[in-house]
Amino acid sequence: MLNDIKKDAQTRMAKSVEAFRHDLIKVRTGRASTALVDHLKVNYYGSDMPLSQVASVAVADARSLTITPWEKQLVSAVEKAILASDLGLTPNTAGTVIRLNLPALTEERRKELSKVVHSGGEDAKVAIRNIRRDANHQVKELLKDKQVTEDEASRSEIDIQKITDDAIKNVDEVVKAKEQELMSV
Repeated sequence: MLNDIKKDAQTRMAKSVEAFRHDLIKVRTGRASTALVDHLKVNYYGSDMPLSQVASVAVADARSLTITPWEKQLVSAVEKAILASDLGLTPNTAGTVIRLNLPALTEERRKELSKVVHSGGEDAKVAIRNIRRDANHQVKELLKDKQVTEDEASRSEIDIQKITDDAIKNVDEVVKAKEQELMSV
């Protein structure tokens, strides 16, 4: 039972770190990436569809993306989705091809994005600590029901803390790597 609790906590913490890593893809660095527009939803005949399902997205060069909708009437809907997003980019349309030019990040914008990364890291750490709290609570319930001894319970809590420390260290490494990517010119 205690091993199941520890494995569950470790799995959930790893998922939290992975979710944080996935969220950081949306944070724009100096290079163009198709992941910047993955989260966009386009109004397609009354329903919101992911951009990848209504258009092809490609990296034209280091600082620009090209988006080619599969239907001509979707060009304006894709433009609206880009303008309404939090990207802060203006689309340039030439026929059915939409270009997104990514301007170089200013020092001020890099610092703002660094704060966003740190904030996301703190949120991930809070999620990990909540998982630790849940696991420790389950161990205490087993102790209260006399299904485990006090020694086993205290050893499990120490193990859970080690798992938590590893997960938080992983989050710190992800934050540091993203920050270095942001600050490199």
